[in-house]
Amino acid sequence: MDKREYTARHPWLIYGMWVVFCGLIFSKALATLVAYSLHNDNASHILLVPPIVAWLLYTDRTRISRSCVFDFLPALLFAGAATLLWALALRPPASLAPAGVSLSISSLILFLVAGYVGVFGRISVQQTWFPFAFLGFAIPIPEALLNRFIYALQYASAAVAGWIFDWSGVPVLREGFLFYLPGLSIEVAKECSGIRSSIALLILAVLVAHFAFTRLWKKAVFVFAGLLMMAVKNGVRIATLTILAKYVDPDFLFGRLHHQGGIVFFLIGLGLLVPLYWLLRRGEKEIPILAATHSTAPR
Repeated sequence: MDKREYTARHPWLIYGMWVVFCGLIFSKALATLVAYSLHNDNASHILLVPPIVAWLLYTDRTRISRSCVFDFLPALLFAGAATLLWALALRPPASLAPAGVSLSISSLILFLVAGYVGVFGRISVQQTWFPFAFLGFAIPIPEALLNRFIYALQYASAAVAGWIFDWSGVPVLREGFLFYLPGLSIEVAKECSGIRSSIALLILAVLVAHFAFTRLWKKAVFVFAGLLMMAVKNGVRIATLTILAKYVDPDFLFGRLHHQGGIVFFLIGLGLLVPLYWLLRRGEKEIPILAATHSTAPR
């Protein structure tokens, strides 16, 4: 039996109405999410995700069907999963923030996907799945998982700092997250994990991998390198501040470079990814977003 397709005009208007409807239904969860991101440094990136997703959809606009192709079965599957998560979010103790917010936002994203596949069809979704996958960065990380992630960053950063101390010949004794130098001791605490700049670096690595590489293994290698660089740049930061405090001025452990220098070491980590980027770019075509810009530029 041939599959019947029901089409209609103005798909973006229909989908826009669906987005507004979902926004109204999840208005309380969205308000909590905004407040959470404004008052939590580890979630400050969340407010940037929706504008980036809108931009990603705009860059993929040529791959999206210009007419509605109602595709009910996959839409119902996504809607069913979204309903299940929503029901879990409303049950105590999950209803308590931020666990309930994480489940609610996950449910909202699945409802948005359901509406998208329902309006534009599965072919458009297969061509433009990345923006909706990127929406995952808008989900607050549960506290237990975030603590494990921070601990992993602490451990890896301490290991990198220890290697730098050994390589530079700095006399140091390490005990877990504690480093003892003559007349000085430091601890790689949670606040020193660099989680905020690490998430920013990971998001940027994901975006670069999406636009710059066509092969899946190249995308995976670059994102994995971004994950490693999260620990490397933070280890460099810890070692640099410690060495400067030991041999130049102890105030380096309490000054602006310590508290506000995250952008400096973020750029260092970004710079360390550049050689791998150019290596993986071999054999790739022009970056699609740049090609689109050139094709629409006035001549």
